[in-house]
Amino acid sequence: MSVGTVWEADNGAGPEDRDIDRLVAAEFTEDDLEIDRSLRPKTLDDYLGQERVKENLSVLIQAARARDEALDHALLSGPPGLGKTTLAGVIANELGVKLKTTSGPAIERAGDLAAILTNLEERDVLFIDEIHRLNRAVEEVLYPAMEDFNLDIVIGKGPAARSLRLEIPRFTLVGATTRTGMLTGPLRDRFGMAFRLDYYTPVELSDIVLRSATILGVSIDDEGAAEIARRGRGTPRLANRLLKRVRDYAQVRHSGSIDEDIAAEALAFFEVDHLGLDTMDVRILATLADTFQGRPVGLNTLASATGEEAETLEDVYEPYLLQLGLIVRTPKGRQATQRAYEHLGIAPPSSAPDQKGLF
Repeated sequence: MSVGTVWEADNGAGPEDRDIDRLVAAEFTEDDLEIDRSLRPKTLDDYLGQERVKENLSVLIQAARARDEALDHALLSGPPGLGKTTLAGVIANELGVKLKTTSGPAIERAGDLAAILTNLEERDVLFIDEIHRLNRAVEEVLYPAMEDFNLDIVIGKGPAARSLRLEIPRFTLVGATTRTGMLTGPLRDRFGMAFRLDYYTPVELSDIVLRSATILGVSIDDEGAAEIARRGRGTPRLANRLLKRVRDYAQVRHSGSIDEDIAAEALAFFEVDHLGLDTMDVRILATLADTFQGRPVGLNTLASATGEEAETLEDVYEPYLLQLGLIVRTPKGRQATQRAYEHLGIAPPSSAPDQKGLF
């Protein structure tokens, strides 16, 4: 795949969008994705939550602008849907430069990366999502580009091959990853700053839902926003998509305004329970608790039993279930906790671990 795999900021949904889409029992159209992009904040002041990350970035961005220099390379990590792509766009907007966006799997060859880098302008922001999935040969080309803003290109093959070094504009690389541990040491060390985005609190999500409702022209009260926020899994993107589904339900079944009762009714209709669990979450818990009767289950076995990809289970579903204390990871595999049995209404076996993984 060539340089065509790069898209401008807000022109398309990133890889994380496709994972979060799985969490809502509805089919999305291009209009949905366009609305998603319109809800994304453009400045640090509009970006709600992640206060410590914002404070640090504010200082670093102001310093870079005062010196008229490119911002140091930044690594953003955390579960899908927490705003890594959005934050990259905010950084570019605050710096007053262009944002170029691509993803690790899309850059298949070193030549693809070379084409992207040579098309950057001075101080541009290059955002690479899923940077942990970069090809190792591509990663080797990225090292001198990040460190010295030079691009080493090999021309020819065999004995006639020669190396050519090109100078490229000073740019800022913003990398995003859901798996920091899969980054190689040399790549991780070349980032001047690293930030981990955490799940949002219900209060923060409620503020985000209210802001999004204003942009969408949806009438919603504080209690209705809080109900959606409680089921938003600590994830802004999912909370916004739940808001749109509740909006649709309220428009068809009610007067269009959203309060706590209508929000709860709509979310129950779309099979999102009071903890924010959807049908796949419940299937995972039921598989662990009922099918395997509480025994430890390996990831691949669990994936086969639930009909979901192992990577999706690990990156999309597990983090929230672990956060709620509904499952634990043990050396032998995944297990449902006593709280999971209570949520499912099943009597737990004596061997079921508690929320901390202790028996």
